[in-house]
Amino acid sequence: MHDITDSSQHYSAPFTQPKPRRQISRVWLVLPVVFAIAVVLAVGYYLTFRDIKIIDGERFVELRTRQSTIEAALREANVQLRPEDSVLPGISTAIKQNDLVVVKRARPVRVQIDDETPKLILTQSQSANDVLSQMGIKATAFDRLLVNGQAIDIFPASESTTPSTVDVALRRSLEIDITEKDKPLKKAKTSAQTVGEALMQNGYLIRLADRISPSPAERVTPGMRIQIEPAKLVSMLVDGRRVRTRTHSEKVSDVLAELNVALYDQDYTKPGINTPVVDGLEVQVVRVRRELVVEQSPIPFRNRFEANANLELDTQVLAHEGTPGVQEKRRIVIYENGVEVKRQLVADFVARQPRDRIRNYGTKVVMRTLDTPSGPIKYWRKIRVYTTSYSPSSAGVSPSSPYYGIVRCGYKFRPGTIAVDPDLIPLKTNVYVPGYGLGVACDTGGGIIGKHIDLGYEDRSFRSWATYTDIYLLTPVPANIPYVID
Repeated sequence: MHDITDSSQHYSAPFTQPKPRRQISRVWLVLPVVFAIAVVLAVGYYLTFRDIKIIDGERFVELRTRQSTIEAALREANVQLRPEDSVLPGISTAIKQNDLVVVKRARPVRVQIDDETPKLILTQSQSANDVLSQMGIKATAFDRLLVNGQAIDIFPASESTTPSTVDVALRRSLEIDITEKDKPLKKAKTSAQTVGEALMQNGYLIRLADRISPSPAERVTPGMRIQIEPAKLVSMLVDGRRVRTRTHSEKVSDVLAELNVALYDQDYTKPGINTPVVDGLEVQVVRVRRELVVEQSPIPFRNRFEANANLELDTQVLAHEGTPGVQEKRRIVIYENGVEVKRQLVADFVARQPRDRIRNYGTKVVMRTLDTPSGPIKYWRKIRVYTTSYSPSSAGVSPSSPYYGIVRCGYKFRPGTIAVDPDLIPLKTNVYVPGYGLGVACDTGGGIIGKHIDLGYEDRSFRSWATYTDIYLLTPVPANIPYVID
């Protein structure tokens, strides 16, 4: 330890270092200046940096750089550019703080012209026509331009940030000749590869039945001549169904053979089978069916009476029952497609003759005796009749007429005169009427028909009759006897 004395002695020594103390003061004065300069330099250096963001497809770069242009900054960020790539803003643009730099990579496009070797180019274009223009090629309206196999011009959007390769195909048009049957030659252009495609490209609708030469699958060559023979459309109505076909047949009969449609017996077609086939022809097959129709109708039999001398008068016997005959008509009925169109009578005859009904009537007159209040009488026929009565004044003749009271037999009316139907009771026949007495059939009347008699009375002794009565015909027997009176 040092004591105070020693210490005092030390400090009491004379000042030997005043100058270093002044030097230390000067250093402290310089240090702030140096520090300020350092800060200014540091700040100046810091202010020379710029913060930018770079988007390169799927790559994202944040960069702090002292570079002055975007091109230099991209090199610093190791972003390799191709001449076809695009940068926004431009590569010569001065960098500003917080700039966003977008690198748009060129899209690879594989271009094939006709059958040439495909060429791969890089482009910023978005359509096939623009790419072709860059290549100094101009497509015409007849050329075929495909993008990824489709007939479009605009490139499809890429599913990723890195553009995918697009295939562009250009097929230049060729000049060809097209001839269609019965039409003038047509010169056309096509970019199709096959004959079938060329025809479709020029608006021809080709059907399977059409004849094409060369074949639709054959490759198109410059100056090729294509021949078309269109099939004709034929519509056929047969057996209730409609069949449409395309054919090269010349006649309707050939179309029937193609469709395996047979005509039987009297079948025919509208129009006829020898009709030339034209496009749009309508054919109807008419099925003809013939049918025999037999119609039978009865022939009525007759009622015939035959006299029989062995039978008593007013007696009838059925000798033979009648049977009707048969009248037969045969017709041919013609049907077309199931509809009757005609009936033709081919036979009309009696298939069975009728047989008359025969009744035998008696002609044998038998005399009989009847007891009457006036005594017995002989009669040869008894008939039941409806009986009425009349007088001269009720006979329908005016009293002033010269014929008043004159009866059919020509004499003046007298009691006992009976009006009869002469077809039943011959005039001048003697008649006995029970309740009236004897009379003579010597008058007639418009209302006296058949089994109806009218008894004559004088006006002063008139008696009205209206009843059925059995009357008796007396001798002598007339020569013209009506044997059948029913």
